[in-house]
Amino acid sequence: MVKKMLNNILQGVHTVAIGGHERPDGDCVGSCMGLYQYMKDNYPDISVDVYLEAIPEKFLFIGGTEDIRSEIPEAVRYDLFICLDCGDEERLGFSAPLFRAAGRTYCVDHHVSNQSFADENYIVPDASSTSELIYHLLDKDKITKEVAESLYIGIAHDTGVFQYSCASPATFRVAAELLEKGIDAPSLIDVTYYEKTYAQNQVLGRALLESIVFMDGKCIAASMKKSQMEFYGVTPKDLDGIVAQLRVTKGVEVAIFAYELAVDLYKVSLRSKKYVDVSKIAKYFGGGGHMRAAGCTMPGTIYDVLNNLSGRIAMQFTEE
Repeated sequence: MVKKMLNNILQGVHTVAIGGHERPDGDCVGSCMGLYQYMKDNYPDISVDVYLEAIPEKFLFIGGTEDIRSEIPEAVRYDLFICLDCGDEERLGFSAPLFRAAGRTYCVDHHVSNQSFADENYIVPDASSTSELIYHLLDKDKITKEVAESLYIGIAHDTGVFQYSCASPATFRVAAELLEKGIDAPSLIDVTYYEKTYAQNQVLGRALLESIVFMDGKCIAASMKKSQMEFYGVTPKDLDGIVAQLRVTKGVEVAIFAYELAVDLYKVSLRSKKYVDVSKIAKYFGGGGHMRAAGCTMPGTIYDVLNNLSGRIAMQFTEE
């Protein structure tokens, strides 16, 4: 772990690219946009760009999102690439070539599966979120309300609105200091975390209705085929929150939600409550994440996927 204040990270730097993982979630968007806004406010002599795939519509009100680049311009190279909330270079997706070409790279992350792939790395697996880590790199007196909104959204999303075990006393202290910047936390949480479209509620209802429990009720799983997503007119971004809703089922330790990317290929999200380290399971199948929240991509039918996951989950239940 290499923790430096942002002033030190930016020494001798004239151009900076900020990038996050594919299919950006709340923490990825919050940390990237919080850092981007802070740099725009305080480092006028440094040219900074942010690279992300198209973000969910619910985050578009965040300041600076209109500047997000989703394609790489020709013949561009940065002095520094700051990689946020991304466990490995491959997960950067389209912006990975910029990372490789940069004069220097710095990674801030809280994924336990991160193998310190940048030149310098600030990785704290016990942290609630990358947004919390970014907060500690900044001059607290220079954090504006807009920056605070971005970081608060990131923390709130990766802690399940402060209900997951990753929300430590330190997390609540950071959140309190961000609140003191004048942000409207209830509105931010309602609009970005709880509010759903009618179509999102329909697919959530279908996932819950067709879910199955197994391993004596300790596991619950649901899935959605590509044809079903097309029927309801939803994209992967609209499936956020389904696995979290499965997780709150009484008696369940592990929740699984998988959606079809292509024939016999599924994107899998895993959540656990107390005992199972789902990051180990995801890593075994080529993915990664956190102890209580992780994901991977798996080939096969949905039955193959669940059978293979069940074997790895059962191993951890046996170890209890």
